[in-house]
Amino acid sequence: MSDRRLPLLPAVLAASVFIVVPTLLTLGGSGYFFRLAVVTLIFAILALSMQLITGVAGLLSLGHAAIYGVGAYTAAILSTRLGLDAALTIPLSGLVSGLVGVAIALPTMRLVSIYFAVATLGLGEMIYVTLLNWVAFTQGPLGIGGIPPLRPLGLDLSGPLATYLAVAAIAAFAAIVVHRCAHSYWGNALRAVREDDQCADAMGLNVVRLKIEVFAIACFLAGIAGALWAHTTGYVNPADFRFAESILILAMVVVGGLGSIPGAVIGAALLLLLPEALRAVGEVRILMVGVVMFLCILFLPKGLFGEVSALDLARRQFGAAWRPERGLGWR
Repeated sequence: MSDRRLPLLPAVLAASVFIVVPTLLTLGGSGYFFRLAVVTLIFAILALSMQLITGVAGLLSLGHAAIYGVGAYTAAILSTRLGLDAALTIPLSGLVSGLVGVAIALPTMRLVSIYFAVATLGLGEMIYVTLLNWVAFTQGPLGIGGIPPLRPLGLDLSGPLATYLAVAAIAAFAAIVVHRCAHSYWGNALRAVREDDQCADAMGLNVVRLKIEVFAIACFLAGIAGALWAHTTGYVNPADFRFAESILILAMVVVGGLGSIPGAVIGAALLLLLPEALRAVGEVRILMVGVVMFLCILFLPKGLFGEVSALDLARRQFGAAWRPERGLGWR
């Protein structure tokens, strides 16, 4: 494959997200479809962040929705009480969520397997209970309303099309960050930790530091997703960040393919759009979605777009651009 053809796939994806989809949404003329597209992009960011933790590093986190909630509440409080601009609340929400993620990681990273999963589940529930009961700070079950829409640096991005394009740009940024993290020597070190952390430690890798680093990056992205949720909905409530949301995010990663960056996006789109497409059949749609998920796991245990396929695609599409002498690439 020549170097001129290498950027073809990214160009097609970018054209689809930033030209084809918004054109179709505009022609559809419905704010509902714009909202559905924005929510799908937000959950794609969450699935990408979870992919780093679970798919690449092999850590089963069951408290990801709580970190997502921390980002949402940070943006809500900073914007409604301090009047900060969205250009500040979004990165600050990511930073706060990243710091909370590190605080969770420090005492739990020496745990393995199911013990780590249970620890993150417990800490996630602690965050949820705090959001629910710290009424003076979070307004408890009433939630926080009146969150201003996206108007960073005075730019009015509150319209349906502008909001979609802004969220799409941030989702594209998240995909690039996760891709470059996963498909690098650092990402290969994480895969070594995933396969056998004791062997990786014996080979000289700082396993604990690697786990804390990946947790910090993933939680930062989850916090950004939470801030986008707050600014695009105008309201946050603890019920949006319960354990069920963590399971949904994890299911997106598993169905799409563990360790696969495209798989995370595909899984997010499938599990959000399929229930909406089946809305005409009523409550039976939940059963049908469950059947689809079961069949995916049964017949495609590696996911719809498995890690091997994703790695092979990354090698073909980007291998020539990542030269070894630059410190990146495949050898």
